[in-house]
Amino acid sequence: MIIKYFNIWIVVIIMFFGFESYSQSRIIINIQHQKLYLLEDSDTIADYDISSAKAGIGSNMGSFKTPLGKHKVVNKIGEGLPIGAIFIAREFTGKIAKIYHDNTDVDEDWILTRIIQIRGLEPGINLGGNVDSYRRRIYIHGTNEEGLIGVPASHGCIRMKNNDMIKLFNNTSTNTIVDIVER
Repeated sequence: MIIKYFNIWIVVIIMFFGFESYSQSRIIINIQHQKLYLLEDSDTIADYDISSAKAGIGSNMGSFKTPLGKHKVVNKIGEGLPIGAIFIAREFTGKIAKIYHDNTDVDEDWILTRIIQIRGLEPGINLGGNVDSYRRRIYIHGTNEEGLIGVPASHGCIRMKNNDMIKLFNNTSTNTIVDIVER
């Protein structure tokens, strides 16, 4: 009788939380090297050039800096949209951005193509209060300034080339751990 109810609870827990919570993939973002590594069971299966914040490393609201520490993927937005799709407040605007492949630096810090939304997991470092990465809207996303990938250029988020962003998006699930490290 107890085993029967235990099995029912296991099924309910799996249905509620889903199978994605058992993901063995992990993302490591190295600020010094401006690289993002996708790992599966501790093996690097892909690496991508990125751009972190032009203002450097930091967690405070309004700092325009990239936060360090352990995060997790909580949402994936934009599946099936075209390259260059412009998002405002995580909603597709219906517009497509011009993508610059040279060192053009425009005023807009567009969020393009796909969004991987993350939430901090470390209270006082990237979770809660004035340092909350989720409330700061720190994402991994595509950019219109592809020529600046490889150097710090964002307003706090992690920017990627749009084709790379689609590959990462397709190979990442919710609950994937994202470690943002300085070196």
